[in-house]
Amino acid sequence: MPIRLRSNFYPHQSMSQDNQTAVRDLLLLGFPDLHGLKILVFSLLLIIYLVTVTGNVLIIGLVTNSQQLHSPMYVFLCHLSLSDILLITNIVPQMLKVILEEGATIPLASCITQFFFNSVSLTAECFLLTVMSYDRYLAICKPLHYTSIMDVNLCYTLVTLCWFLGFMLSLIVALLVYELQLCGPNVIDHFFCELGPLLELSCSDTSIVEIAVFVLTIPVIIFPFVFVLLTYVYISLTILRIPSSTGKHKAFSTCSSHLAVVCMYYGTLMAKYMVPSRGHLRNLNKVLSLLNTLVTPLFNPIIYSLRNQEIRAAMRKCIWTIM
Repeated sequence: MPIRLRSNFYPHQSMSQDNQTAVRDLLLLGFPDLHGLKILVFSLLLIIYLVTVTGNVLIIGLVTNSQQLHSPMYVFLCHLSLSDILLITNIVPQMLKVILEEGATIPLASCITQFFFNSVSLTAECFLLTVMSYDRYLAICKPLHYTSIMDVNLCYTLVTLCWFLGFMLSLIVALLVYELQLCGPNVIDHFFCELGPLLELSCSDTSIVEIAVFVLTIPVIIFPFVFVLLTYVYISLTILRIPSSTGKHKAFSTCSSHLAVVCMYYGTLMAKYMVPSRGHLRNLNKVLSLLNTLVTPLFNPIIYSLRNQEIRAAMRKCIWTIM
Protein backbone atom coordinates (compact mmCIF):
# COMPACT_ATOMS: atom_id res chain seq x y z
CA MET A 1 0.00 0.00 0.00
CA PRO A 2 1.48 3.39 -0.91
CA ILE A 3 2.16 5.78 1.93
CA ARG A 4 0.72 9.20 1.14
CA LEU A 5 0.77 12.63 2.73
CA ARG A 6 -2.59 14.39 2.78
CA SER A 7 -2.99 18.14 3.15
CA ASN A 8 -6.11 17.68 5.30
CA PHE A 9 -8.48 15.01 6.51
CA TYR A 10 -11.66 15.92 4.61
CA PRO A 11 -13.27 12.82 3.12
CA HIS A 12 -14.31 14.60 -0.11
CA GLN A 13 -10.67 14.85 -1.29
CA SER A 14 -10.22 13.20 -4.65
CA MET A 15 -7.74 10.42 -5.33
CA SER A 16 -5.88 12.67 -7.72
CA GLN A 17 -5.24 15.14 -4.93
CA ASP A 18 -3.84 12.33 -2.77
CA ASN A 19 -1.52 11.21 -5.53
CA GLN A 20 -0.20 14.75 -5.96
CA THR A 21 0.86 14.83 -2.31
CA ALA A 22 2.66 11.47 -2.10
CA VAL A 23 5.26 11.37 0.65
CA ARG A 24 8.83 11.05 -0.57
CA ASP A 25 10.69 12.49 2.41
CA LEU A 26 10.14 12.88 6.14
CA LEU A 27 11.54 15.64 8.33
CA LEU A 28 13.35 14.63 11.53
CA LEU A 29 13.26 17.46 14.08
CA GLY A 30 15.76 15.93 16.50
CA PHE A 31 16.31 18.29 19.45
CA PRO A 32 14.86 21.66 18.40
CA ASP A 33 15.58 23.37 21.74
CA LEU A 34 19.38 23.01 21.78
CA HIS A 35 20.07 26.54 20.50
CA GLY A 36 23.62 27.52 21.55
CA LEU A 37 24.40 24.01 22.84
CA LYS A 38 24.28 22.46 19.37
CA ILE A 39 28.03 22.19 18.82
CA LEU A 40 28.66 20.95 22.37
CA VAL A 41 26.03 18.21 22.10
CA PHE A 42 27.23 17.28 18.61
CA SER A 43 30.83 16.93 19.84
CA LEU A 44 29.82 14.92 22.91
CA LEU A 45 27.70 12.48 20.89
CA LEU A 46 30.42 12.11 18.28
CA ILE A 47 33.00 11.25 20.97
CA ILE A 48 30.62 8.71 22.56
CA TYR A 49 29.98 7.17 19.14
CA LEU A 50 33.69 6.84 18.31
CA VAL A 51 34.56 5.43 21.74
CA THR A 52 31.69 2.94 21.60
CA VAL A 53 32.51 1.68 18.12
CA THR A 54 36.23 1.45 18.97
CA GLY A 55 35.54 -0.51 22.17
CA ASN A 56 33.20 -2.97 20.48
CA VAL A 57 35.46 -3.43 17.45
CA LEU A 58 38.34 -4.06 19.85
CA ILE A 59 36.38 -6.82 21.59
CA ILE A 60 35.45 -8.46 18.28
CA GLY A 61 39.08 -8.32 17.17
CA LEU A 62 40.40 -9.78 20.43
CA VAL A 63 37.85 -12.62 20.50
CA THR A 64 38.47 -13.43 16.84
CA ASN A 65 42.26 -13.45 17.04
CA SER A 66 42.89 -14.81 20.56
CA GLN A 67 42.77 -18.58 20.84
CA GLN A 68 42.11 -18.46 24.59
CA LEU A 69 38.92 -16.46 23.99
CA HIS A 70 37.28 -19.03 21.70
CA SER A 71 34.81 -20.16 24.36
CA PRO A 72 31.01 -19.78 24.25
CA MET A 73 31.00 -16.84 26.68
CA TYR A 74 33.26 -14.78 24.44
CA VAL A 75 31.43 -15.81 21.28
CA PHE A 76 28.27 -14.37 22.84
CA LEU A 77 30.18 -11.22 23.86
CA CYS A 78 31.48 -10.87 20.31
CA HIS A 79 27.97 -10.96 18.88
CA LEU A 80 26.72 -8.58 21.57
CA SER A 81 29.38 -6.12 20.40
CA LEU A 82 28.33 -6.68 16.79
CA SER A 83 24.73 -5.92 17.76
CA ASP A 84 25.82 -2.73 19.53
CA ILE A 85 27.81 -1.58 16.50
CA LEU A 86 24.81 -2.18 14.24
CA LEU A 87 22.54 -0.34 16.67
CA ILE A 88 24.65 2.76 17.18
CA THR A 89 25.87 3.04 13.56
CA ASN A 90 22.31 2.81 12.30
CA ILE A 91 21.19 5.72 14.49
CA VAL A 92 24.00 8.08 15.49
CA PRO A 93 25.33 9.34 12.10
CA GLN A 94 21.82 10.39 11.11
CA MET A 95 21.28 11.90 14.56
CA LEU A 96 24.48 13.96 14.25
CA LYS A 97 23.27 15.27 10.90
CA VAL A 98 19.90 16.20 12.41
CA ILE A 99 21.60 18.08 15.27
CA LEU A 100 24.06 19.89 13.02
CA GLU A 101 21.39 20.98 10.52
CA GLU A 102 18.73 21.54 13.23
CA GLY A 103 16.45 19.10 11.44
CA ALA A 104 17.06 16.96 8.38
CA THR A 105 15.01 15.16 5.77
CA ILE A 106 15.19 11.41 5.24
CA PRO A 107 13.65 9.44 2.34
CA LEU A 108 10.67 7.35 3.35
CA ALA A 109 12.34 4.10 2.26
CA SER A 110 15.45 4.98 4.29
CA CYS A 111 13.27 5.82 7.28
CA ILE A 112 11.56 2.42 7.29
CA THR A 113 14.93 0.71 6.68
CA GLN A 114 16.42 2.54 9.66
CA PHE A 115 13.49 1.47 11.83
CA PHE A 116 13.91 -2.14 10.64
CA PHE A 117 17.63 -2.40 11.44
CA ASN A 118 17.10 -0.65 14.78
CA SER A 119 14.50 -3.27 15.61
CA VAL A 120 16.78 -6.11 14.44
CA SER A 121 19.66 -5.01 16.67
CA LEU A 122 17.43 -4.38 19.71
CA THR A 123 15.63 -7.71 19.37
CA ALA A 124 18.80 -9.70 18.75
CA GLU A 125 20.43 -8.06 21.77
CA CYS A 126 17.49 -9.04 23.98
CA PHE A 127 17.98 -12.68 23.03
CA LEU A 128 21.77 -12.46 23.25
CA LEU A 129 21.58 -11.12 26.81
CA THR A 130 19.26 -14.04 27.60
CA VAL A 131 21.59 -16.74 26.28
CA MET A 132 24.54 -15.01 27.99
CA SER A 133 22.76 -15.23 31.34
CA TYR A 134 22.02 -18.90 30.64
CA ASP A 135 25.69 -19.46 29.83
CA ARG A 136 26.76 -17.83 33.11
CA TYR A 137 24.15 -19.88 35.00
CA LEU A 138 25.59 -23.12 33.60
CA ALA A 139 29.18 -22.03 34.25
CA ILE A 140 28.55 -21.03 37.89
CA CYS A 141 25.69 -23.27 39.00
CA LYS A 142 26.41 -26.38 36.88
CA PRO A 143 30.19 -26.28 36.39
CA LEU A 144 30.59 -30.05 36.04
CA HIS A 145 28.05 -30.21 33.23
CA TYR A 146 28.96 -26.93 31.52
CA THR A 147 31.21 -28.25 28.77
CA SER A 148 28.87 -31.12 27.93
CA ILE A 149 25.82 -28.82 27.68
CA MET A 150 27.26 -25.62 26.23
CA ASP A 151 29.29 -27.14 23.42
CA VAL A 152 30.27 -25.45 20.16
CA ASN A 153 27.16 -26.64 18.30
CA LEU A 154 24.75 -25.30 20.93
CA CYS A 155 26.69 -22.03 21.16
CA TYR A 156 26.46 -21.24 17.46
CA THR A 157 22.90 -22.54 17.24
CA LEU A 158 21.85 -20.07 19.95
CA VAL A 159 23.71 -17.20 18.26
CA THR A 160 22.12 -18.01 14.88
CA LEU A 161 18.69 -18.26 16.50
CA CYS A 162 19.12 -14.85 18.18
CA TRP A 163 19.87 -13.14 14.87
CA PHE A 164 17.23 -15.10 12.95
CA LEU A 165 14.49 -14.20 15.43
CA GLY A 166 15.68 -10.60 15.49
CA PHE A 167 15.45 -10.42 11.69
CA MET A 168 12.11 -12.20 11.27
CA LEU A 169 10.21 -10.52 14.12
CA SER A 170 11.48 -7.10 13.03
CA LEU A 171 10.49 -7.82 9.44
CA ILE A 172 6.92 -8.55 10.52
CA VAL A 173 6.58 -5.19 12.27
CA ALA A 174 8.37 -3.29 9.47
CA LEU A 175 5.99 -4.73 6.86
CA LEU A 176 2.99 -3.76 8.99
CA VAL A 177 4.36 -0.21 9.31
CA TYR A 178 4.98 -0.06 5.56
CA GLU A 179 1.30 -0.89 4.93
CA LEU A 180 0.16 2.14 6.94
CA GLN A 181 -1.20 5.21 5.21
CA LEU A 182 0.57 8.29 6.53
CA CYS A 183 -0.97 11.75 6.78
CA GLY A 184 0.52 15.20 7.14
CA PRO A 185 2.43 16.89 8.36
CA ASN A 186 5.39 14.71 7.34
CA VAL A 187 7.34 15.70 10.48
CA ILE A 188 8.81 13.26 13.01
CA ASP A 189 9.56 14.83 16.38
CA HIS A 190 12.47 12.51 17.06
CA PHE A 191 16.14 12.09 16.12
CA PHE A 192 15.53 8.87 14.16
CA CYS A 193 12.68 6.85 12.69
CA GLU A 194 11.15 5.40 15.84
CA LEU A 195 7.91 3.40 15.87
CA GLY A 196 5.84 5.77 18.05
CA PRO A 197 6.41 8.94 15.98
CA LEU A 198 5.78 6.99 12.77
CA LEU A 199 2.43 5.76 14.09
CA GLU A 200 1.46 9.33 14.96
CA LEU A 201 1.64 10.22 11.25
CA SER A 202 -0.79 7.48 10.25
CA CYS A 203 -4.35 8.29 9.23
CA SER A 204 -5.18 4.59 8.85
CA ASP A 205 -5.93 2.16 11.66
CA THR A 206 -2.75 1.47 13.63
CA SER A 207 -4.33 -0.99 16.05
CA ILE A 208 -2.91 -4.03 14.22
CA VAL A 209 0.62 -2.65 14.49
CA GLU A 210 0.17 -1.68 18.14
CA ILE A 211 -1.28 -5.09 19.03
CA ALA A 212 1.50 -6.89 17.15
CA VAL A 213 4.19 -4.86 18.92
CA PHE A 214 2.56 -5.38 22.32
CA VAL A 215 2.25 -9.14 21.74
CA LEU A 216 5.85 -9.41 20.52
CA THR A 217 7.14 -7.63 23.62
CA ILE A 218 6.15 -10.72 25.62
CA PRO A 219 8.60 -13.20 23.95
CA VAL A 220 11.17 -10.51 23.10
CA ILE A 221 11.30 -8.45 26.32
CA ILE A 222 9.16 -9.82 29.17
CA PHE A 223 10.09 -13.52 29.05
CA PRO A 224 13.83 -12.85 28.51
CA PHE A 225 13.88 -10.29 31.32
CA VAL A 226 12.18 -12.68 33.76
CA PHE A 227 14.51 -15.48 32.64
CA VAL A 228 17.59 -13.30 33.20
CA LEU A 229 16.39 -12.28 36.66
CA LEU A 230 15.77 -15.92 37.62
CA THR A 231 19.20 -17.03 36.42
CA TYR A 232 20.85 -14.27 38.44
CA VAL A 233 18.86 -15.31 41.52
CA TYR A 234 20.25 -18.85 41.18
CA ILE A 235 23.72 -17.46 40.47
CA SER A 236 23.54 -15.28 43.60
CA LEU A 237 22.46 -18.25 45.75
CA THR A 238 25.39 -20.25 44.39
CA ILE A 239 27.81 -17.40 45.06
CA LEU A 240 26.63 -17.21 48.68
CA ARG A 241 27.97 -20.73 49.16
CA ILE A 242 31.50 -19.64 48.17
CA PRO A 243 33.62 -19.91 51.34
CA SER A 244 36.03 -17.12 50.39
CA SER A 245 34.78 -13.62 51.17
CA THR A 246 37.07 -12.23 48.45
CA GLY A 247 35.53 -14.62 45.92
CA LYS A 248 32.03 -13.61 47.01
CA HIS A 249 32.81 -9.91 46.68
CA LYS A 250 34.35 -10.34 43.23
CA ALA A 251 31.49 -12.48 41.94
CA PHE A 252 28.80 -10.17 43.35
CA SER A 253 30.57 -7.13 41.90
CA THR A 254 30.57 -8.66 38.43
CA CYS A 255 27.00 -9.97 38.62
CA SER A 256 25.61 -6.70 40.00
CA SER A 257 27.22 -4.78 37.14
CA HIS A 258 25.78 -7.17 34.57
CA LEU A 259 22.36 -7.05 36.20
CA ALA A 260 22.37 -3.24 36.32
CA VAL A 261 23.00 -3.03 32.57
CA VAL A 262 20.35 -5.68 31.87
CA CYS A 263 17.74 -3.94 34.03
CA MET A 264 18.41 -0.58 32.37
CA TYR A 265 18.25 -2.11 28.91
CA TYR A 266 15.04 -4.12 29.37
CA GLY A 267 13.47 -1.41 31.51
CA THR A 268 13.85 1.27 28.86
CA LEU A 269 12.54 -1.10 26.17
CA MET A 270 9.44 -1.90 28.23
CA ALA A 271 8.81 1.78 28.86
CA LYS A 272 9.21 2.58 25.15
CA TYR A 273 7.09 -0.18 23.63
CA MET A 274 4.51 -0.95 26.30
CA VAL A 275 3.67 2.59 27.46
CA PRO A 276 2.15 5.18 25.07
CA SER A 277 4.67 7.86 24.16
CA ARG A 278 2.48 10.52 22.62
CA GLY A 279 1.94 14.08 23.74
CA HIS A 280 3.91 15.20 26.78
CA LEU A 281 5.66 11.79 27.01
CA ARG A 282 7.41 12.33 23.67
CA ASN A 283 10.49 13.89 25.29
CA LEU A 284 10.68 10.97 27.72
CA ASN A 285 10.69 8.63 24.72
CA LYS A 286 13.67 10.52 23.30
CA VAL A 287 15.56 10.13 26.57
CA LEU A 288 14.80 6.40 26.69
CA SER A 289 15.93 6.05 23.08
CA LEU A 290 19.20 7.79 23.93
CA LEU A 291 19.78 5.32 26.76
CA ASN A 292 19.27 2.39 24.38
CA THR A 293 21.23 3.74 21.44
CA LEU A 294 24.14 5.43 23.26
CA VAL A 295 24.51 4.53 26.92
CA THR A 296 23.99 0.75 26.76
CA PRO A 297 26.34 0.17 23.77
CA LEU A 298 28.94 2.32 25.56
CA PHE A 299 28.71 0.42 28.85
CA ASN A 300 28.46 -3.11 27.43
CA PRO A 301 32.15 -3.38 26.44
CA ILE A 302 33.20 -2.00 29.83
CA ILE A 303 30.87 -4.06 32.01
CA TYR A 304 30.89 -7.36 30.12
CA SER A 305 34.36 -7.48 28.65
CA LEU A 306 36.99 -4.90 29.53
CA ARG A 307 36.69 -5.70 33.26
CA ASN A 308 37.35 -9.36 32.43
CA GLN A 309 40.84 -10.62 33.26
CA GLU A 310 41.14 -12.81 30.16
CA ILE A 311 40.09 -9.92 27.90
CA ARG A 312 42.66 -7.64 29.55
CA ALA A 313 45.34 -10.32 29.21
CA ALA A 314 44.55 -10.75 25.52
CA MET A 315 44.67 -6.97 25.10
CA ARG A 316 48.08 -6.71 26.75
CA LYS A 317 49.37 -9.56 24.58
CA CYS A 318 48.05 -7.80 21.49
CA ILE A 319 49.70 -4.50 22.50
CA TRP A 320 53.05 -6.21 23.17
CA THR A 321 52.83 -7.94 19.78
CA ILE A 322 52.23 -4.64 18.00
CA MET A 323 55.05 -2.90 19.89
